[in-house]
Amino acid sequence: MRVAFLGVGLMGAPMSRRLIGAGLDVTVWSRTRAKAEPLAGEGARVADDAAAAVDGAGIVVTMLSDGPAVTDVLFDAGVAEALKPGAILVDMSSIPSSTARDHAARLGECGVAHLDAPVSGGTRGAAAGTLAIMVGGEQAAFDAAAPVFSALGRAVRVGPAGAGQLAKLANQVIVGVTIGAVSEALLLAAAGGADPAAVREAIRGGFAESRILEEHGRRMIERDFAPGGMVSTQVKDLDTALDAAREAGVTLPLTQDARDRFAHLRDVMDGGALDHSALLLQLEALAGKRLG
Repeated sequence: MRVAFLGVGLMGAPMSRRLIGAGLDVTVWSRTRAKAEPLAGEGARVADDAAAAVDGAGIVVTMLSDGPAVTDVLFDAGVAEALKPGAILVDMSSIPSSTARDHAARLGECGVAHLDAPVSGGTRGAAAGTLAIMVGGEQAAFDAAAPVFSALGRAVRVGPAGAGQLAKLANQVIVGVTIGAVSEALLLAAAGGADPAAVREAIRGGFAESRILEEHGRRMIERDFAPGGMVSTQVKDLDTALDAAREAGVTLPLTQDARDRFAHLRDVMDGGALDHSALLLQLEALAGKRLG
């Protein structure tokens, strides 16, 4: 199976390595060629441009920064025209659901199937092949893309075009709000004289257990804010979730509060490139106390 992978940044590079390791024939492309070059030594071909990368590919994976970037690569950089009829475009970027539906319709006119398949699990999940993959699109295309999905993690089809993006927004709402809750809980424990690391261990296994408490709670205690999922990306996703909520006529006050705090960390505290667990820093500044 020939696979093209467009966008080999923080997430795309380890995901490409998983596909190469699964024995797939992989061609990679990045706007910055230097990001793609290391993959040549691991068995991938490196293309000079996006349209050349997809030539002859049965499945094309995009992992790009946002909706406009995906639209540009697909329809302005010549990818849509270069895709062969019967190919499957798997967009694993996090973009608005409405944009995903538009892409699916436009590619369908070219005889190309489209799956919106955003992921959760960060760089660790990408490297380990344990990503949660939320997929919108037709069942036949989902089944055909199984070799790609199985190399990257656990894929679940959640509905028609655009539904994968809605699932990702739900995921990001839970992640963003829960990071805030874990930060506040550990700050409360430390301010009252308890050992926050011991408190984290004590409550794990109870109703408060979560991947956020496990992974991000550890990051907070160790003050390890090297990016896995970046603050800037979290703001983008929460903005998209709030836009979708307005379209659907629902109000998400907890999401709005979390979004505003992440945006403050990005814009006022220059923390956009930090891991989103660094929301702790914004709450510490507000409280006038440090976790440790």
